[in-house]
Amino acid sequence: MVSEAARRRQEMAVEGQRHLEETMAAAFQILVSLNDELCNAGLWSSAVSATAAAASSQHGHSATPPPPPPPHSADSNAADAGDVPGLGGSFDEARHRYMSAVAALRASISSLSSCAQDTGSTESEADHAEIERLEEHASALRKEIESKNKQVKLLMDQLRDLITDVAMWQSPCSV
Repeated sequence: MVSEAARRRQEMAVEGQRHLEETMAAAFQILVSLNDELCNAGLWSSAVSATAAAASSQHGHSATPPPPPPPHSADSNAADAGDVPGLGGSFDEARHRYMSAVAALRASISSLSSCAQDTGSTESEADHAEIERLEEHASALRKEIESKNKQVKLLMDQLRDLITDVAMWQSPCSV
């Protein structure tokens, strides 16, 4: 029977595995987005001007909005269809997904480790009691084996004496 704490830890581990897979998928999407943007030379000049516009608007030097993103090519990733307007839409979306997945993964790991610490003391006491019981059982089995070995040795000695007696009875007697 699986204890409640062990079942809870197993559920948390499955959730952590799911968060890890989401994080890896988001990181892969970042790489795909970067590749798409680096391979599309049309984005380079607009990306530079959009970056300059974004930097100047942050400092209050310009109130003009950044230029609209260039149209995507037909061979772009289907995930880019939901791009947000502005610089690096698919990249920003992937980066946001990655950050969210990393935060969820960290929370999952933190809760898993705190759960392990909470149940660790209880389970270590139970494990210690189980180990002690098994050691006592092993000691009792060793004593039983020692006793059986003594009985086997006695029986072998008796069998040897019996074989010797039978061999003497079957040998011809000289009178």
